[in-house]
Amino acid sequence: MADNNPQTISSKKLVNGVLGAIDRDREREIISRRSGLFERKETLEQIGELLGITRERVRQLEKSVMQKLKTAGKDRTLPGLDNFANKVLAIVKDSGNVIRVSELANKLTEGSDRNEQSRVAFLCDLCPDLIVINDDDHYFTSVADKKAYTEKSLKQAAAKIVEAVTKLGAPKSIATIAKQAEISDTKQAEALASISKHLATLNGQWGLIKWPLVNPKNIRDKIYVILKENGRHMHFNEIADAIKESDFKRKNVTTQAIHNELIKDKRFVLIGRGIYALKEWGYEKGTVADIIREVLREANQPLHRDEIVKRVLKSRFVKETTILLNLQGKPQFKRVAKATYDLVDTPES
Repeated sequence: MADNNPQTISSKKLVNGVLGAIDRDREREIISRRSGLFERKETLEQIGELLGITRERVRQLEKSVMQKLKTAGKDRTLPGLDNFANKVLAIVKDSGNVIRVSELANKLTEGSDRNEQSRVAFLCDLCPDLIVINDDDHYFTSVADKKAYTEKSLKQAAAKIVEAVTKLGAPKSIATIAKQAEISDTKQAEALASISKHLATLNGQWGLIKWPLVNPKNIRDKIYVILKENGRHMHFNEIADAIKESDFKRKNVTTQAIHNELIKDKRFVLIGRGIYALKEWGYEKGTVADIIREVLREANQPLHRDEIVKRVLKSRFVKETTILLNLQGKPQFKRVAKATYDLVDTPES
């Protein structure tokens, strides 16, 4: 299947060709296991125990073999590596001069599992025109064009994007972030943002990984994102449907679970039968009677029932008859004139 697409490569075939350039079986085993080329990556201790040598000896052998392989890469003597490098460079340049290995593996191979990504990263590390940024607390494993960046300048550029997002203080489009970071090429800015573990994106907006609007971690956060994007109140069934149709991870949650979270979280306010809104939109928790009471308190004078209904409907999505029944049937309200009401405990002026 891969052979039918000129863009894809067989990473296994290429890696086996490179491993064939290593003279000793033990050294091939070390490189394969340390790089996670076919199984999970193993530690120096694990490999040392398997081979009956110290962890330090494993480290020394790994370093020595990798240096030899990189020299062979520079000398263009590793089978298939030049063709691989050319394909990678074309993708990297088209992606803003840097790309995460997970995305690169997706474009280069028929799949992008962990071993596939490890093989692609290993091969890129042997290419003299590429820079590989290894996975750590700040960056995803990534590949860059050596003509565009050094490892130091790449990390500085990515940090500049994070700084720009932090200053903006809320999720923004990559164009806005690029402008803040003084980067003219939005594709370059997006590529830099994508390699940072401090940033996340959702629905075209980029922000800090800790912001729920770009990285919702639980049901409550996902509900918040849906309401925020919708910009208006929604029934909990409508929210459930929106979550199921979203790009969220783990979006197969029950409607009942969503309803339960709406009830528990103070960010959400029930404003009608099963209808919720965000508290930040100016809504306050309370019954219809509580809202009528607040309307009359703020007015500090009797109001006609039509005016009361009008003001209550600004913060509650209920039927007019529900408001009138509360107005006429609750002891805290009194009629002081025709169709005009006040609070029972309002002091006489």
